[in-house]
Amino acid sequence: MTVLNETPAVTGTTPSFDASNPFFAPSTLPYSAPPFDLIREEHYMPAFEAGMAENRAEVDAIIANPDAPSFDNTLVALEKSGDLLSRVATAFYAIAGANTNAALQQMQQDVAPKLSAHSDSINLDERLFARVKSLYEQRESLGLDAESMRLLEITYDGFVKAGALLSEPDKNTLRALNTEQSTLQAKFINRVLAAMKEGGLHVATREALDGLSDAEIAEAAEAAKSRELDGFYLSLQNTTQQPALASLTNRETREALWKASLTRAEQSNDHDTREMISRLAQLRAQRANLLGYKSYAAWKLSDQMARTPDAAVKFLDNLVPAALSGAKSEAREMQALIEATGDGFLLEPWDWAFYAEAVRKAKYDINEDEVKQYFELNRVFEGGVLFAATELYGITFRRRNDLPVYHPDVVTYEVFNADGSHLALLYCDFYRRDSKRGGAWMSSLLTQSKLLNHAPIITNVCNYTKPVGDEPSLIDSDEVQTLFHEFGHALHGLFSEATYPSLSGTAVPRDFVEFPSQFNEHWASYPTIFNNYAKHWKTGEVMPADLQTKLKATKNFNGGHALTEVLAAAELDMQWHTLPADSEAQDASAFEAAALERAGVAMYLVPPRYRSTYFSHIFGGGYAAGYYAYLWAEMLDSDAYHWFEANGGLTRANGDRLRNMVLSRGNTADPADLYRAWAGRDPVIGPMLQQRGIPDSAVAG
Repeated sequence: MTVLNETPAVTGTTPSFDASNPFFAPSTLPYSAPPFDLIREEHYMPAFEAGMAENRAEVDAIIANPDAPSFDNTLVALEKSGDLLSRVATAFYAIAGANTNAALQQMQQDVAPKLSAHSDSINLDERLFARVKSLYEQRESLGLDAESMRLLEITYDGFVKAGALLSEPDKNTLRALNTEQSTLQAKFINRVLAAMKEGGLHVATREALDGLSDAEIAEAAEAAKSRELDGFYLSLQNTTQQPALASLTNRETREALWKASLTRAEQSNDHDTREMISRLAQLRAQRANLLGYKSYAAWKLSDQMARTPDAAVKFLDNLVPAALSGAKSEAREMQALIEATGDGFLLEPWDWAFYAEAVRKAKYDINEDEVKQYFELNRVFEGGVLFAATELYGITFRRRNDLPVYHPDVVTYEVFNADGSHLALLYCDFYRRDSKRGGAWMSSLLTQSKLLNHAPIITNVCNYTKPVGDEPSLIDSDEVQTLFHEFGHALHGLFSEATYPSLSGTAVPRDFVEFPSQFNEHWASYPTIFNNYAKHWKTGEVMPADLQTKLKATKNFNGGHALTEVLAAAELDMQWHTLPADSEAQDASAFEAAALERAGVAMYLVPPRYRSTYFSHIFGGGYAAGYYAYLWAEMLDSDAYHWFEANGGLTRANGDRLRNMVLSRGNTADPADLYRAWAGRDPVIGPMLQQRGIPDSAVAG
């Protein structure tokens, strides 16, 4: 069932939608892959409007069916609807995220309210809901199989959470709130991208960048050139911390880069998001109140694993003491090193990454530049990420150079099962560019469905330095983890065996969707996998055993900082989304400072991983009241890896068991039940604490 968001608004100025538009008919390419070579900007809006009109007509046909509501003529018919709208939306948002421009950004803002109204026209249609409700009320007598029952229950709950039980006046209020929210979210996404693109640091001399590698300096020079600037330009990444801070020896440059990152979206210019996020928080609170919930977080978490904001916050709060204790201890070590060198200044936030690396080198005789020589991007991906998937699940990969892509950097793989049967397509887009939003993500160009006979088409997108000249793309330890992480999401989509698209792949609660991705990170350090990819980019020699030992010893190094910045972001998210409906507009900066104090995570040296003004996960994406999910899922992934260790480690039998019992199931059953059936018990937090090196006694509660 494709319900994106809105009613078509066809105008006389919109180009006609006919066979010349590549979205007009399903793709004839293998796996129905999008014909990116034929798609032009002018094709999107006519296809969006035709798709919404077609979807509405399909829904009207369901409503007009004179036969009594049945599972097939209502639920199955809904699942089959919206094919055209899905085709254009998946292609559009893939490119809008990874290769955008001003025209696409404007289109994104223009289409957002239309899609919102379209979604409301379906979710709030009392005639359609009456059919769904009648089936729900007689569900026990319908003789449905377990997956069909799950679809019926989730569909009914989805209509109720979307406002189907509201009075008509309240529905009109909800429509207005939804339209304003969707418009603001689209604008926020574009402002944050512009702030990241234009809010970096321009320096005049190479000396100001002392400490960076030749490849990083070449990238900075190219970035300046592309902006018609002399000198060098350090582009921002989406997080508060910037990778260059760990290497820059010039303290003034570090401070300037740090402040550019921290204030990128609060400069009282076209990129300022402070009023936008305050209004978004209000809109969400008002919407939740209209639907009968105390807060947006209460509405959002009602169908998540945590169930309530109190449960999620308690989980976070229990970790705060250990995180802060670790971060303060780390700060003392760095301050001692600063004083030992005779500099005598007080540690500042912009010094943290640099002196953390210095402490790591002093304690373990290791530095990231040495380690990076063994992490060449393509080798890590093919010799590590894909190799691990083959070892665990038997799947294999073959490059496809015959399929069109949306950018020359994109590499396409066809994926095969162990028996040689066709499984899926995988698109990989790894290099950083100004037209791509920050971070890393997985998405679907086509969702798996037995009902629709669709095999999955999955994308993995990251932001790594592109090779310049003879220099390869060397990545650091964290970026290695990111590759494995995003491919864990990909596996969740690739392995899906759901009948209904609404239950397929990653269509699961937010606090479960991060489990497969974070679990997959564990294989990055598994010996047989590590030794297959950690090879020097020049000599091809495996990382020496002594260096591996040092690297493993640093596993939890700087862990207090890492946990504190994530906890701060998660606590901040929950406080924005537990505001009551009658709250006045918030001063974003003042609210953030007070929220961190209230949560007990206000630490000057360790700000949130994302400040509110550029927190795209919660104000532009689907993680509102859900950023806690990364830590909640860490409890699951650590527990699951502990199960693997106790049952033979990396084996095909273990991999196939996880694939068959969890990864392939999507949302066809309650994720908690799936996990319990696979592990033989509920997850426990002990392995997570052990993985992070946190003693049980350090955890509150």
